[in-house]
Amino acid sequence: MKKLKYTIALLAGLALAGFTTNALAAEKAKEITVTGTALCAKCALHTADKCETVVKATVDGKEVLYYLAGKEAKDFHKNICTKTEGEKVTVTGQVMEKDGKEMLHATKIEEVKS
Repeated sequence: MKKLKYTIALLAGLALAGFTTNALAAEKAKEITVTGTALCAKCALHTADKCETVVKATVDGKEVLYYLAGKEAKDFHKNICTKTEGEKVTVTGQVMEKDGKEMLHATKIEEVKS
């Protein structure tokens, strides 16, 4: 009976630790909207070995590169690949830092009409 109590307490503690970890991960990913120039990391910026969509934006006076991820980014990439001047866009999604890069999981990408 004593072992059962300890086992239940241990499992409850592990479950609580798991919920706390998930809550912290959710807090780290913030939803933002960024306006900037969408470019191909390989073709236009020459900073990657494979094609991927990057949005170059100015935030608080500093240039920031947001590496886009997700279905929206993959579908949009054909619009900017091989264009050296890129395209002005507004992107909404969740941002997280990964390997020193700002990763933006895009949920919405809109072209900015001039």
